[in-house]
Amino acid sequence: MYVPYGLFDPTMLILIPAIIFTLYAQSKVKTNFAKYMRVQTRRGYTGAEVARMLLNQNGLHDVPIETARGQLGDHYDPTKRVLRLSGEVYQGSSIASVSVAAHEVGHAIQHANGYAPLSLRNIVFPVARFGSSAAWIFILVGLMIPNLGGLMDIGILLFGAAVLFQTITLPVEFNASSRALEMLDTNGYIYDEEKKGAQKVLQAAALTYVAAMASGMAQLMRLILIRNRRR
Repeated sequence: MYVPYGLFDPTMLILIPAIIFTLYAQSKVKTNFAKYMRVQTRRGYTGAEVARMLLNQNGLHDVPIETARGQLGDHYDPTKRVLRLSGEVYQGSSIASVSVAAHEVGHAIQHANGYAPLSLRNIVFPVARFGSSAAWIFILVGLMIPNLGGLMDIGILLFGAAVLFQTITLPVEFNASSRALEMLDTNGYIYDEEKKGAQKVLQAAALTYVAAMASGMAQLMRLILIRNRRR
């Protein structure tokens, strides 16, 4: 028997480990970012300076660096070929600042080199964006109107596209982080004793993407179980 939303549904137990993992990942990011934002690098370069030098060294002189809004809003925009850094990363000279800046440069290099997982992610992105917003409309209508149960299948497929996007994102993020650490170390922007801090910042950030994928997969599994139970 199907238990309506609002009442306890045993399938919700599937989500508990993913929720705990997500909270842990978010805590690690905040803790490590805050800790290493207070630790200044001995070289004293700001995140913007490191990003500019790394971009230039990789032949990306035409990629501008802009200030992004909000904390942790750092990203590389492949559609406009712009690297955006949050204020504290752009202006800061901490281990966290240069690590995040180098990570975003890693994405710019991926784009310039035609890195296959990034190209695939860019292709999947429009479908995943639509799926993440529209999936629940189809799913809820399919749940409320049994005769339109096929709508739930459509919703699950759309949600699956969003989970696929999260899965493809993992190698993209891990690769950008490995590029960042190598560039910072090879070019001498961080000293050996600072490398461990940079690793912790980037690993904690990567953990949030793992948590997002795990949560998406758990929710997808739950939706499939609910659909099968209704048939």
